[in-house]
Amino acid sequence: MNKYQKQADQLTAALGLKQPPIAIAFCDEAPANVPAYNGAAPAGCLFWQEAGSGSFVTATKDHELCSIGVHTHNMAEPSDSYSVDLQETMKAMMGLDYVREAEVAAIPVVNQKVNHVVYSPLADISVDPDVVLLFAHSKQGLVLTEAASRVDGGIPPAMGRPACAVVPQVLNQQQAAMSLGCCGARAYLDTLTDDVALWGFPGSKLEHYCEQIATFASANNMLSVFHERRKTDVESGDKPSVAESLQRIS
Repeated sequence: MNKYQKQADQLTAALGLKQPPIAIAFCDEAPANVPAYNGAAPAGCLFWQEAGSGSFVTATKDHELCSIGVHTHNMAEPSDSYSVDLQETMKAMMGLDYVREAEVAAIPVVNQKVNHVVYSPLADISVDPDVVLLFAHSKQGLVLTEAASRVDGGIPPAMGRPACAVVPQVLNQQQAAMSLGCCGARAYLDTLTDDVALWGFPGSKLEHYCEQIATFASANNMLSVFHERRKTDVESGDKPSVAESLQRIS
């Protein structure tokens, strides 16, 4: 069994995930046992979705149709066209007042140069993941927020554009973060539907997150029954005490 199968199963069962947890690992050398990416991705965020079907490793050339993604992931030795594409992208976005110069400087970027990125279902990854991504709806996000707050000691940030910035945010800060995505990611990813957000967790603390996610998922399920039955009782004309409502679920 893969060493991360347990965590993948924990996350899927506790949250009722429809998409498998995705693992991302940054490597100086491409692992020999991981196949190279074979395709053309219009944006690096598409790799998250494709990783649900199996493991692969990318190089800078695989990311270059998305200059923003090359920037946030600090991909090593991009081609000469990268700088031109990035400038044109920034010019267009600034022209729409979608982003301003000071805001560009605040976008998280991976601290070190990146040669290769492994994308994989968490259950199958053959190297230690740096970041784990989850596609979660609002109820699942409630559990994730509570669990992340307990592990990290603070409320996780809710990020906007670009969606790919959640990866360096989590990697650099070693704390969980949520991304509401961006219009690009929502155009490219079928899995990022209108009711879904992206959550990132540092792989270094994954076991702790899994433990707390299981705890809060169980507690939320029990408390939901408590509130639902208390609502029914009150609507029917009763005025139960908390002790009486608790007895109803015991």
